[in-house]
Amino acid sequence: MNNLNDPPRWNIAADPVDRRAGGGGGDGDGSAWNYALLVPMLGLAAFRWIWTRESQREVHEVKVRYDEKVSSLRIEMEERYGGSLTEVRRAAALLEIEVEKERQKVEGYKKAMLSHRLQMMEERKQLEQERHGVEQEKQRMLQCGTAGVVLRAALEQEKAAAVHQRAEAALRELEGRLVERQNAYCSMLRPRAQRREMEQDLLIRVARGHLGLGRGVELEADLREIFRKDTHCADMLNTDDRKNGSLMWAYLKYWQLQVTVETHKRAHDAIMSGKTGSRVE
Repeated sequence: MNNLNDPPRWNIAADPVDRRAGGGGGDGDGSAWNYALLVPMLGLAAFRWIWTRESQREVHEVKVRYDEKVSSLRIEMEERYGGSLTEVRRAAALLEIEVEKERQKVEGYKKAMLSHRLQMMEERKQLEQERHGVEQEKQRMLQCGTAGVVLRAALEQEKAAAVHQRAEAALRELEGRLVERQNAYCSMLRPRAQRREMEQDLLIRVARGHLGLGRGVELEADLREIFRKDTHCADMLNTDDRKNGSLMWAYLKYWQLQVTVETHKRAHDAIMSGKTGSRVE
């Protein structure tokens, strides 16, 4: 039994009777018990050390395999999609460049439109001044008795002339065709090919001389300018086709002024040559 009153000696001791009666082997029994407990403890410690070492080795191997797998997957992904990503970035950069070019082109068109409108306004102002001068000259001559009669006769004669009649008819046809063309441009239901056909037919008629407005009018160039730059449309609820278009109306007024000026010039030339005066007399 263990002696609880003697804590330093808790080892199992032999019976005192046996120790006194027995031989010399009684002194080594406590050491034998100590060795009996020590061996399992050493075995357990060795097992734990071996198990810990093997576990660490397995963890290290798993980590190495994981790193190798991740590295191989990264390399594979870069090889597979690296080129695609590069192409996508290149395409995006090219698109940005194209968008910038288109923006600059639109800005250029806006500046050209503004410059063209200013030029048209200047030409219109000049024609208005010429027309005003002609009207003043007309009124002055009308107030001069016989000269007024001569001028009225000359103007009536020129307005009745085939040249003036053809110019007026051409203006009416141009207005109708341009209104129809602009309506087709602003309509969401009419196909673009139909509008292109209208424009081509109008240019062909001008090239063949069916729509002449006299000297000083570059009709074909003006029409191409209208087709290229007149993009004005009224609101969606608009039902009046004549509210569509902006540049075309400026050109129509310009052409009308040009026809009027040419008519007055021909009347003036007729008076100066004496043709009308002889008829009035």
